[in-house]
Amino acid sequence: MNNEKREFLNLKNIPARLEMQEAGWYLGFAPHAIPILISAGLLKPLGRPAANGVKYFATATLAELREDTQWLARASDALTRYWQNKNARKAQSCHEPASRTVSRSVALGDQPRQGPATETGAPANV
Repeated sequence: MNNEKREFLNLKNIPARLEMQEAGWYLGFAPHAIPILISAGLLKPLGRPAANGVKYFATATLAELREDTQWLARASDALTRYWQNKNARKAQSCHEPASRTVSRSVALGDQPRQGPATETGAPANV
């Protein structure tokens, strides 16, 4: 645990609104998990922040969520699903081009393509 996190978690009076990193620390999630929870609809920032703006969260709301074991389970499941989907997409994109090429050539029994006819009239192999 880094010193900044330790100092924050040991505060006697936590501020009324927290930034994403602080909200992650307070809820027990990694700071990079907060945007995932927002997109899953499990966490709502205060106001209407710009997409690329700083997002704040009400400490009172976070305190309620922190005590709600069902919400914590849903949030944990959402993070698990997010990473499973991301890893599946990554694995698929790594294997797709090679497998598509091999399967096409095997399935169709591709022969060298015949190009346009040469000056002699015979097709040119491409």
